[in-house]
Amino acid sequence: MNINRTSLLTIAICAIICGLSSWFTIQYVSSGAAKSFAESKLVHEVNNPPTNYTNESLALLASLSSHTQGNFILAAQKSTPAVVWIESATEESDNIFMLPNRGLSTGSGVIVSPDGYIVTNNHVVENADKIQVILNDNREYSATLIGTDPTTDVALIKIEDSGLPYLEFGNSDSTMVGEWVLAIGNPLRLQSTVTAGIVSAKARNIDILNNQQFRIESFIQTDAVVNPGNSGGALVNIKGDLIGINTAIMSQSGRYEGYSFSIPSNLVKKVIVDLKDYGAVQRGLLGVVIEKVNSDRAKIYGLNNVTGVFISNTTKDGAADLAGLKPEDIILEVNRTKIQSVPELQEIIGRLRPGANLQIKYWRDGKTLSTEATLKNQANTTALISTRRDPALLDIGIEARDLTLEEKTFTGKSGVKVLSIYQGSIVEKTNMAPNYIIISVNGKKVSNVDELIHQIKASDNEILFDGFYEKYNGHFPYRFHKK
Repeated sequence: MNINRTSLLTIAICAIICGLSSWFTIQYVSSGAAKSFAESKLVHEVNNPPTNYTNESLALLASLSSHTQGNFILAAQKSTPAVVWIESATEESDNIFMLPNRGLSTGSGVIVSPDGYIVTNNHVVENADKIQVILNDNREYSATLIGTDPTTDVALIKIEDSGLPYLEFGNSDSTMVGEWVLAIGNPLRLQSTVTAGIVSAKARNIDILNNQQFRIESFIQTDAVVNPGNSGGALVNIKGDLIGINTAIMSQSGRYEGYSFSIPSNLVKKVIVDLKDYGAVQRGLLGVVIEKVNSDRAKIYGLNNVTGVFISNTTKDGAADLAGLKPEDIILEVNRTKIQSVPELQEIIGRLRPGANLQIKYWRDGKTLSTEATLKNQANTTALISTRRDPALLDIGIEARDLTLEEKTFTGKSGVKVLSIYQGSIVEKTNMAPNYIIISVNGKKVSNVDELIHQIKASDNEILFDGFYEKYNGHFPYRFHKK
């Protein structure tokens, strides 16, 4: 009898447990199904909001959809109207038959002010005789070249209008690896194309500006699809802020293969302000030759980490030399920013003008030391220098300026200093180098840029420059034809 009671009690307990288990399972499945349905409903309603929703409800849905495609849509809608198509035309005479040979290149640009200033790449408009701009709404304009900076591959052009759509600069320093970005431009003649990707790396050097003195390569690398024609276009974050100018791809085929590179907006902004205000970039120079720090070098000099930038040489009386920096010092920090690579240091200094002060921490003999350096210009002074970009100079491929009082005193001569020589230009073919000082044109002395321009215009096709370099003895003549 006791056995039967025990068996009945056991069966009853088992039945209760099974019942409770089934009930919980049903509730769990039901809640999961309800949750799945709710999520599906939310996604549908975010993309297709009912007309009876209040403004508050729509705002809540918008906030809940912050990680959906809505962000890309808003960023694209904000950015696309400010990205333009650029067509650059050049005309050259055939050497044998003197027939015009018309060259045409296309790219992109970004309107950065409502009155028509447009930033693009130098290689998009380099040596152009005529620049045409087509807006997203198909309005067409002729553009004027304001200035170029081959050392960063940035150019500034302008169209005449008002109330134009434009993009505001974002802070490229705050851009993070892994962050979503959009690339907007006109690849392969496909107008107003938007692609998406993430920031893959920062401060990339891909050695595309090797022929430029004082070059700066500190690119934002992304995996957003970029192709020929995207050059000069916009790289924006999901808020639609301009954080870079699309410039290059790394490819064996000439088409996108997974890597694209953009100039950081903070560097671009400084360059175009200089071009607008001075006609030339006011480049602050530290006066050092620098190399990366690898594992072996870190061990040799007693660093605990592989970090910083190695100084292999300094310019006599340059900013670094006067600040007490020496060869074999390792720069660790600049203005409280840790330095991990050569491109990082180049970008930081490239955003500063002559006369700017730097707080520098460096490693020497097993100790961390500090100093302050004042950046110099190319003439090794702290003055801001305006460069003339007259068409007569641009036609032969140079940018020039008057000699400073210090340079006249040092050399004992008057003349005109050549600051930049354009790649592929007439003057470049003579093998002239930057910092050449012109003292005469076809035997007639020139003491300033106005006189240089007058003599070039007054000359026939053949021109002979005579001049010198401050660091070399003797005179160096260069002969060429204007056309």
